Amino acid sequence: MVQKIALFNHNSGISKTTTTFNLGWMLAAKGKRVILVDADPQCNLTRMALGEETEDDEARIEAIYDTGSNIKTGLAPAFEFQPKAIEAVDCIPIEGRDGLFLLPGHVGFSEYEVTLGIAQELSGSIQSLKNLPGSIADLLEKTAKKFNADYILIDISPSLGAINQNLLMISDFFIVPTTADFFSVMAIDSLAKVLPKWYAWAKAASSLQNLKDATYPFPQVTLRFLGIIVQTFEIIRGKETAAFDNLIQKIEQVVSSKLVPIMRQNNMMLPEQVYAEQGVDRSFCLTKISNFNSLIALSQEHRTPIYDLTPQQLRQTGVVLKKNQAKQAEFQKTFADLADKIIALTSAAYAISA
Repeated sequence: MVQKIALFNHNSGISKTTTTFNLGWMLAAKGKRVILVDADPQCNLTRMALGEETEDDEARIEAIYDTGSNIKTGLAPAFEFQPKAIEAVDCIPIEGRDGLFLLPGHVGFSEYEVTLGIAQELSGSIQSLKNLPGSIADLLEKTAKKFNADYILIDISPSLGAINQNLLMISDFFIVPTTADFFSVMAIDSLAKVLPKWYAWAKAASSLQNLKDATYPFPQVTLRFLGIIVQTFEIIRGKETAAFDNLIQKIEQVVSSKLVPIMRQNNMMLPEQVYAEQGVDRSFCLTKISNFNSLIALSQEHRTPIYDLTPQQLRQTGVVLKKNQAKQAEFQKTFADLADKIIALTSAAYAISA
């Protein structure tokens, strides 16, 4: 059974896409079959996974899109009222990592925003729109089945629109990536107000007979909060700077005092014991990831996680090479530990629900 994990924060510029790519690669390295879903119309995850550095890259990407293997085309039967059913997308195997696949994004995916918003606002009361709220879940489930996926990681755009509301509410779990700045504090405070409304809508939608009888029924809501990730902060002499440490504490405080209590009230949390068994404390911080610095550009160039870049790809020697290899080892341990936590948390949740 596939587990759908959304990475969502409506605050932009937080390295969410980089984290999704590196985490997905690590989960696949641990033997899981993973589909990365690029649900952001900016298509940054698609660019990272497929590359766009050369003319050959551009030609290869164009050929992929000519086949219709992307999220927008996959949903077209529902949103463009085509006389055919939604089918699984032919995901793209990601070079260099067995078991890792990409469901490419599409710039035009946002064209479906208004129609989906109308359908969700009216709760499917208009007959022609009743198939839309459950269509994204149907596409992901069919695609997961085709590829025998263990996990789907969904890279969600930084907005509070209807598409993101739907994507989050059809997921099994979600992670909130943050960065050490004041805007992340504001974003979490905002999520504490928005998510209960979205959850209430989803619970109501899943019980409506009209949506149950749709060609693509809206699923039961099983969403649970896994935790936050704090990233892109600076390390000096082995620890966070005072300014970043202060901001990280503010983020953790607003999560524990505002977001988590609301999530508990709305049944969007795992049992406390499950978090405790994986070393997740009351800050619900799954991990802290320091600034990638120059390694990020090389990672994007070679379509390879930061921790898997070879010395040849780093194109460095001497002290600089050793310094970056030490950073790579740090990132490898960070993502390995994060992947282990996610596997354990989601497995525990599945055992409880079973």
